[in-house]
Amino acid sequence: MRNTIKAAAAWATSTLALTAASTWLVAAYAQDAKGGAAKPDANKGQQIVTQVCAACHGADGNSTSPVNPKLAAQHPDYLLKQLKDFKAEGGKPAERVNAVMAAFAQPLSEADMRNVSAYYSSQKLKPAFAKLKDSVELGQKIYRGGIASKAVPACSGCHSPNGAGIPAQFPRLAGQYADYTEAQLVLFRQGGRKNSPQMTAIAARMSDAEIKAVADYVAGLR
Repeated sequence: MRNTIKAAAAWATSTLALTAASTWLVAAYAQDAKGGAAKPDANKGQQIVTQVCAACHGADGNSTSPVNPKLAAQHPDYLLKQLKDFKAEGGKPAERVNAVMAAFAQPLSEADMRNVSAYYSSQKLKPAFAKLKDSVELGQKIYRGGIASKAVPACSGCHSPNGAGIPAQFPRLAGQYADYTEAQLVLFRQGGRKNSPQMTAIAARMSDAEIKAVADYVAGLR
């Protein structure tokens, strides 16, 4: 009984903390936007995409393989952060490890990254679909309410009720390939992806079945 109460309290605390973080990030990036950074050029971004990114992510950001994420309509600030995380700079290792993405991101300047992010974010998403009828109830329960007994907060607290996300830390999940989302949650749980301490802590408390269910559920969000 005590363990259940402690887990529920931790879950509530995690949910409140993540909601506060969401609010802070919206304000922070709104302020950053007023700071006078050079306006991204989506046309230049399209040129880079055609030469570098399209083979895996599609010319319009709609990857045809569930191994590679759909980038169309993703928040530009989130895309920019991920590109920066793949890049090793100043003798420091990359925050997000992926040999293929590291090779593509390394030669890009920040302006290039902003342009690519602006282009992909402006494209129309062709969403994936949920496929697992037997686990839709579990996936919905986790996404909307979390798992109180494991101190897992509701996904909707950061990624919004419809999966639209919040720039820049919390990506759009709606319509993303279930296989890709599942793979990223497993990487967070195993420590293979380290560029979000929040997601590492959350995924560490989830089972394979819970991860698969919620990943499939968000694929069907619109």
